[in-house]
Amino acid sequence: MPRPIHCILLIDDDPDDNFLHQLIIDESNQCDAVRVVNSGVEALTYLTQISHPDYIRPDVVFVDINMPGMNGFEFLTEYQRLNSQLKGHVVVVMLTTSISTIDKQRASSLPEINSYRTKPLTLAMINELVATYFS
Repeated sequence: MPRPIHCILLIDDDPDDNFLHQLIIDESNQCDAVRVVNSGVEALTYLTQISHPDYIRPDVVFVDINMPGMNGFEFLTEYQRLNSQLKGHVVVVMLTTSISTIDKQRASSLPEINSYRTKPLTLAMINELVATYFS
């Protein structure tokens, strides 16, 4: 049976979070492939190098807010500028440790962000994502 999500892109500088989140995604059995990058800059590179042999267009992007170099909001500013063909129909989830109401309000004001969630990623979050966007 085909899985509803073809590819998830994790954008987070914390290797422990990335490891845990990839385990949860694998356990969910809802996704074919996971790509992990450690920064917004790496994410933009990944999203624009569509001829790279490892490239799979993501259906879902989980992005952290607090990352060095380019935070999640700065990434989203650059993401907005990408050609619409590179973005496709991607569900963007801000997945963060931030409980700041300012961050949450800022995220809700951006049309690219479909959801704002607090880490860690859970099976329930993935199942809800599938039910909401991929059913």
